[in-house]
Amino acid sequence: MGNSKFFESEKLFDNVTVIAGLAGEQCYLVEGSEKALLIDGLSGVGSLKAFVRELTDLPVEVVNTHGHVDHCGANFEFGECRIHPADIRLMYDHSDPERRFGFAMSGARAKAMATPPTMADVIPACAVKTYPVYDGDIFDLGGVQLEVIGVPGHSFGTIVLLDRERRVVFSGDACNPNTLLFLPGSTTIEEYRESLLHFKEYQPDFDVMYGGHGRNAVPKAIIDDALELCGEIMAGTDDRMESAYTGRHCYYAKRFTGDFKRLDGGIANIAYALDGIRKK
Repeated sequence: MGNSKFFESEKLFDNVTVIAGLAGEQCYLVEGSEKALLIDGLSGVGSLKAFVRELTDLPVEVVNTHGHVDHCGANFEFGECRIHPADIRLMYDHSDPERRFGFAMSGARAKAMATPPTMADVIPACAVKTYPVYDGDIFDLGGVQLEVIGVPGHSFGTIVLLDRERRVVFSGDACNPNTLLFLPGSTTIEEYRESLLHFKEYQPDFDVMYGGHGRNAVPKAIIDDALELCGEIMAGTDDRMESAYTGRHCYYAKRFTGDFKRLDGGIANIAYALDGIRKK
């Protein structure tokens, strides 16, 4: 639909545009008749605010599915956001410009550029006005409503957003083929299982999920897959495949190929630490 040096965009639905950053991280611009909601904010390299302004004339509000480096970059450009209070500290911990630049430059598109980005293209960190968002909250954009579902796991403050009319969930990193639960700020597997049981209550209300990485829709059955994995991890019957993903030692519940496709044909996978299985 539209590209710039820093961003690529494509229409997902009549009122939803997916925007990808330099490392393939994704956010979603959802438009109603009165305002628009930017779900996540990429890594903050290049002006996402200016790019979004080319896509809509509506006033734009930012909400974060969680506080990681590749989801909160635009917060420092917009100066305010909605985020679960449990992830505010995480957002600032991941605000360092060099860290955000390093993430963006890890992407293949950035590495292939004839004139690659520089630190001058990184949105500086600043104090952000944060408004709390909680499980059960509703964003009314005018003819379009998005419902917040709390799914703590990847981070303590992880949320997803449900559009009942279009039967889709914008899921960030809450539940996907490479769900990371070994990072600082992640819950235990036992706590994540409780979150998935809560998420599963909404399964009849949607068909697919669109996440923070990977353009393809993910079927809602991934929740059932992930619940099964949690049970296996807690019972010690999973594959317990050793890895050093993101430079940290961890274990994956199921063996997979280089593109995170499970060898047994399942959808979900969970990376975890041995000391992060059960509640302390």
